[in-house]
Amino acid sequence: MAKQRDKQAEIDWYEFVANMNRSAPVERNETPAQQRKRIEKLEAKPEEWFKYYFSTYYTSEPAGFHKRSTRRILRNPEWYEVRAWSRELSKSGRTMMEGIYLAMTGKKFNFVLTSNSKDNAERLLRPWKVILETNERLIHDYGKQVKHGSWTDSEFITRKGVAFRAVGKGQSPRGTRNDAKRPDVLIVDDFDTDEECRNPDTVDKGWDWLERAFYATRSISEPLLVIFCGNIIAEYCTIKLAMERADYAQVINIRDANGKSTWPQKNTEEAIDRVLSKISYNAAQGEYFNNPITKGKVFDKLHYKRTEQLSRYRFLVAYTDPSYKSGKKNDYKATVLVGRYKDEYHVLKVFCEQTTTAQMLDWQYEIIKYVNGRVPVFFYIEWPSIDDTLKIEIEKANKRHGQTLPLKPDERTKPDKFFRIEALLEPLNRNEKLWFDDRLKVSDHMKNMEAQFLALSPTSRAHDDGPDAVEGAVYIVNSKTSADAGKVETSAGRRRKTSKYY
Repeated sequence: MAKQRDKQAEIDWYEFVANMNRSAPVERNETPAQQRKRIEKLEAKPEEWFKYYFSTYYTSEPAGFHKRSTRRILRNPEWYEVRAWSRELSKSGRTMMEGIYLAMTGKKFNFVLTSNSKDNAERLLRPWKVILETNERLIHDYGKQVKHGSWTDSEFITRKGVAFRAVGKGQSPRGTRNDAKRPDVLIVDDFDTDEECRNPDTVDKGWDWLERAFYATRSISEPLLVIFCGNIIAEYCTIKLAMERADYAQVINIRDANGKSTWPQKNTEEAIDRVLSKISYNAAQGEYFNNPITKGKVFDKLHYKRTEQLSRYRFLVAYTDPSYKSGKKNDYKATVLVGRYKDEYHVLKVFCEQTTTAQMLDWQYEIIKYVNGRVPVFFYIEWPSIDDTLKIEIEKANKRHGQTLPLKPDERTKPDKFFRIEALLEPLNRNEKLWFDDRLKVSDHMKNMEAQFLALSPTSRAHDDGPDAVEGAVYIVNSKTSADAGKVETSAGRRRKTSKYY
């Protein structure tokens, strides 16, 4: 699947450049003297050079910080700059335009790009490769670039002798040469990952590789340009270590200190508002403001109101997050019943306590009795909890209640629990789209649920099985919405027509 996505990305880049070629035709009526004069004029003004050779890519006028950074990059052959720029501020795009400018003008000869994996490094290098292959204006003015026999996704050398190579974190770049030339441009892009930044030892290991294996490929006697691109996604990450060593480090957020877009030519206030409204505060701070939040509570309160009559929901999802043992010192078992009304998610029933598996299964039958066939209900439990022991308990419960429980496993591969809960539920809660029935507030189950929500943080060891059950239910609701769940019939519900409220 990953290779298929990469292939599609490659196809999209070829189509992108083809569209650029159509909208920016080559100057074919020039004399050689006129062509040389035009090229010299463009090379003297790099921003005009970018605009001419990357006409479609250069979609918005650059901001002041773009131009100042480019001047530093192009005027200093020996230079180390860190671009801790927000998403949507064209870190990689501007770096590519600068790199190709340096290659075409004969100022740099050996480029090596690294990222958090080999696949990601190749993905980031792919637009460079496609542009050198197919950009008609570049080919017309600087000649054909493709050198057959030396042209792959991970490494290629132009006919002019400029080398480009992609290496992933941990790969060996030692001995990287272009004839006698060691690398004279090193680009680090998208090197940190959320998972690795949760472990300082892993960050240190990545940094050690950057210093010993990657940076040390340079020549001492020849100038080296280093460009480090990324976001500050954690309190301790490699980009912050790079900032301590850089000749120049610049942090640019999606908005400035006055709350205004730092690149208004591209990112309008309305567009920024729209994007930020759909993600959590913590995610927004990390991705768009270089301000990772790793401490503190995510939910400061929950919202309560009287929910709708059952007939107003197209279907309901009962989701269970079990613990593997009973007892006061173990995890909670949690079951919730969730439905969607218009664009809101309503939690109609909550069970959350440290109890036995038998009691947890009894909650399912309480839900069946409560719904009483008025609306379809889908019963899910976190995988891999349906094991032989649970199957035996389910058989016992079925005999006790004289009814078969239609319990299904949630078989998705789940990412980290905290970040999954925070990403899906915090925006809903903040925007008052997640509601708990107000009749639940007096129950001990709801008190446990609320306490777990309010204690949730990436460093907390508090129980989080309740919020995890709510996340699972909302996820299944969304999945079944996309699959037109109103057409599905289960043993715990009946077929219903599409509701106008859903």
